[in-house]
Amino acid sequence: MIRVTSDQVCYSMSSANKPVLEVNQNERFCVETEDCYSGKLKSPEDRFTKAMWDTVNPATGPISILGTEPGRPLRIEIVDIRTRHYAVMSVERDAGALGRFIENSETTILPIENKRLILDGTLSIPIQPMIGVIGTAPAGKPVLNGTPGEHGGNMDCKLITAGSVVYLPVNTKGALLAIGDLHALMGDGEVCICGAEVSGEVILKAAQVDSRMPTPCVETESHFHFIGSALTLDECERIVLDKAHTFLTNIGKMSSNDAARAMSLLCDLCVCQVVDPLKTMRFSVPKLLLNR
Repeated sequence: MIRVTSDQVCYSMSSANKPVLEVNQNERFCVETEDCYSGKLKSPEDRFTKAMWDTVNPATGPISILGTEPGRPLRIEIVDIRTRHYAVMSVERDAGALGRFIENSETTILPIENKRLILDGTLSIPIQPMIGVIGTAPAGKPVLNGTPGEHGGNMDCKLITAGSVVYLPVNTKGALLAIGDLHALMGDGEVCICGAEVSGEVILKAAQVDSRMPTPCVETESHFHFIGSALTLDECERIVLDKAHTFLTNIGKMSSNDAARAMSLLCDLCVCQVVDPLKTMRFSVPKLLLNR
């Protein structure tokens, strides 16, 4: 299987980035990733400092998906995610959702044993590996990997895991896909600024599809989850509700008011993260609404 190593990274997503790998559509490939701290925190004595901001969230890539052109969405199947044997967290209670950087926050190393995360040396929790950063080149100016947007990026959606499918826009030839910021475990909101940050590898395949699917979107076994990012949660809500309504009326062939009723009765609005420069929400639409 073709592979791209974790030393081939970008720190922003841009149409000017040169691809480090080219793959055919629907060809499986492996992406090795470093953790969000660029591997610089290895022990409790290491501290995250302001000087490290320039190397936060390295994304391996970009990867050119041959034959893709601007217009139709890119469908990315997450085949598998494998993590190393420990995770890192750099946390200070007064940071996180308050949006402040706290110098000398506490660094904790969390062992991973038999696919379980060991918290405080006693609590054993099954890991749920997910991708924090996944995106294509944006249509306009470069976007730092710490920021989410309509191109994807640092969405921190815990549903982007093995078995799910991610739909992203194609704004430039080759799409220029980049991936990083794996978490062994993270709760919705990521309220204290990080998850269980981990390096690892992702096996995936991608192809452009003939669809009017609003993006970014995550498809799971039972739902489509529409994602939006903005400065406020109110703005995020408007974005994801508009996407879901467009999906139900255009693809689901529902009337405008039928779609609205279904959204209020059967769909769920959730927060993905509140700690990035833009906040991120998702709106989950059950597939049963398409099978009427």
